[in-house]
Amino acid sequence: MLPEIIKTEDGSHSLYIKELDEHYHSIHGAVQESRHVFIEAGLKHFISGAALPVEIKILEIGLGTGLNALLTFIEAEKSASHIYYTAVEAYPLSIDLAGQLNYIDCLNAEKYQSVFNAVHSCEWDKPVMLSNQFTIRKIKNTIQQAILENKYDLIYFDAFGPPVQPEMWIEEVFAKIYAAMADKGYLVTYCAKGEVKRTLKKVGFAVESLKGPPGKREMVRAQKVC
Repeated sequence: MLPEIIKTEDGSHSLYIKELDEHYHSIHGAVQESRHVFIEAGLKHFISGAALPVEIKILEIGLGTGLNALLTFIEAEKSASHIYYTAVEAYPLSIDLAGQLNYIDCLNAEKYQSVFNAVHSCEWDKPVMLSNQFTIRKIKNTIQQAILENKYDLIYFDAFGPPVQPEMWIEEVFAKIYAAMADKGYLVTYCAKGEVKRTLKKVGFAVESLKGPPGKREMVRAQKVC
């Protein structure tokens, strides 16, 4: 199943898997969705409650196109935060395909081209410093099999939706993530289905529904409360 590049409504690329009829991002805008869900509701919300500079451990479920990692790197520079970024991805993109994505142009961020390249090309299963403020570790595995070592402050839950990957949205997965989180840590996701919110609550999260990105009514932010 080879994904094809498509252009979303904000001009930024996403990927489409025809066999699954599934997109990697919202067709209403890949960059604006990632900014809204993961940067604004996730990273900036966490930073706003901390004394700067802050050290943040982030876990992304689904590295995908690397867009969330790129936006997080850029935000780390703005806030002077030190970010340790772990990404779990079982089916990584080819470096050639990743190189065709237009995020650098859309963000007018030519100085970060080498960073975006490194997100996809750096070695797996070891920490790699991309700057003094950003270290990434990519785990080539499923979340079910991956060993989660850190007490993560923030989770970017960016798996394919429940109709396509139902095994990602179950109690066992969220319980594993909950156990790997720091106290008062947050999980953010674009998915606001009632069943997902009920499952998050069942494993111990306090769940709030927030306004979604363009084209989507709601998103979810959940906090580890004990």
